[in-house]
Amino acid sequence: MYAIIGIVVLLVMVFGGFTISGGSLGPVMKAMPFEMLIIGGAAIGAMIAGNSLDHLKAIGAAFKKIFKGPQHTKQDHIDAIALTSQLMKLLKNDGPVALESHVTEPENSAMFSAYPNILANKPLVHLISDTLTLLVVSSGTLEVHAVEEVMDNAMKTHFHELHEPQHALQTLADALPALGIVAAVLGVVKTMGSIDQPPAVLGKMIGAALVGTFLGVLLAYGIVAPLAGRLKQVLEQDEMIFHAVKQVIIASLYGHPQPLVVESARSGLGHHIRPGLNELLDALRGR
Repeated sequence: MYAIIGIVVLLVMVFGGFTISGGSLGPVMKAMPFEMLIIGGAAIGAMIAGNSLDHLKAIGAAFKKIFKGPQHTKQDHIDAIALTSQLMKLLKNDGPVALESHVTEPENSAMFSAYPNILANKPLVHLISDTLTLLVVSSGTLEVHAVEEVMDNAMKTHFHELHEPQHALQTLADALPALGIVAAVLGVVKTMGSIDQPPAVLGKMIGAALVGTFLGVLLAYGIVAPLAGRLKQVLEQDEMIFHAVKQVIIASLYGHPQPLVVESARSGLGHHIRPGLNELLDALRGR
């Protein structure tokens, strides 16, 4: 929502300021379709050339994240910490056999089903179930640091894939000023081919060529780069729930008391989604 508002404000201020200062939008609007065809076409071609089909689909899906915002709410973080704590408690009190059915088939688990939003997040469910499956099949003989390393590697790979669209958008933002210059140079070439025309005609042609440079810079620093930055913010917030789950598992394996386990997970969350300690403890007690 804020991304749309920001783009509208940007366009109104840029073109409104230009008009108020005495500029005429007519030549800009006349040249813009052709300049956008060159710049936009070159940008799309470069994106296709530099990315696989899966990456291109991910870039398209990334715009939904930009405009919709983070996937997980404060309640989702409470639920993730509560679910993981309950699973670790089951492992501690009843042993690996009691936990096995929940982590090998989480979609059929009553514990997972109690948190539908968490169950719908397949990467998060895989992180929980795969890690706890390791604990089940090893009968608790794994070193805690080894479990932590496995989780870190899994999260690193997942986060790297999530950030590919953000990197692609940032690369596009870096390239757009140069693509604008390409459009401007072609306009200058066109102008030089009409050098015998009157100064008034040449002035319009040069002005139209400069629209390409203007659009390249505006698209890069006014739209695409901010969208890439917003996507990075959204992705980083969505990563926090994975770190919270990891903290619950690792702190539980170290044998810390439940309040400390919960606090270790809670303290790593951003302030706007961080629940209170008592709020979390109440959720674990089923209140």
